[in-house]
Amino acid sequence: MRLPSFTRRHALIALLVAAVGAAGWLLLRTPDAAPEFTHPITTVPEPPKPTGPPWLYGRSDARFTVVGYADLECPYCRAYFPTLQRWIDTHPEVNWQWHHLPLSMHEPAATAGARLAECAGEVGGHAAFWQAVAWLYAHTRGDGQGLPEGLRYPDLTPTLQQCLDSERPDAVIRAQAAEAARQSIAATPTLLLRDRDTGKTILLHGPMDGDALLSALDLLAAGDTTSAETSHPPDMPASVAGDMPR
Repeated sequence: MRLPSFTRRHALIALLVAAVGAAGWLLLRTPDAAPEFTHPITTVPEPPKPTGPPWLYGRSDARFTVVGYADLECPYCRAYFPTLQRWIDTHPEVNWQWHHLPLSMHEPAATAGARLAECAGEVGGHAAFWQAVAWLYAHTRGDGQGLPEGLRYPDLTPTLQQCLDSERPDAVIRAQAAEAARQSIAATPTLLLRDRDTGKTILLHGPMDGDALLSALDLLAAGDTTSAETSHPPDMPASVAGDMPR
């Protein structure tokens, strides 16, 4: 028995619709059927920082560390602070470890600033410490004059005040200053570069520009013991690496 022509046409249309629907379903299913062709963007999360002090800026798993001996009343430290911070931001293989070295010519304001920064770190961790340092450098009159009369730290909470009323920050500051003395470091800023892979270090006096820091890192990575024991790499210009007024 033959189907009427209009019935055959309807059947053909139904078959075409079914075929198109099946093809569309297969196209939609393709990513699930072949996940090997997808390439999601992944980032390496920063590992947690160890409990301070000392306080770290940058990745805690960085190969190189800049140990910076600084005085919060030192005008050269204040000018260098944002420069070094920006450099660390663009070099994830390097982190920055703060060490207090209040100079006698800047006392008692230098130790007062160091105590505030230490307590900010104790209460709020690494980020709070660096925030306090930036605030102190932005507001101190420098050269031992300290903060303007009546100016209070904006995040002076009761917990932070309890820390300031204790002797805990003094113990940290004394220990770090004593470590500087053992290494004959008596001026600020002074940088000690350390290679975690080799254990070698190099001591750099004065604020260093980015090219000089990279040259020092190259020396450390090469494992040049003789150069690492000098005060600064021999190929650095004296105008950059030489002694400066503190």
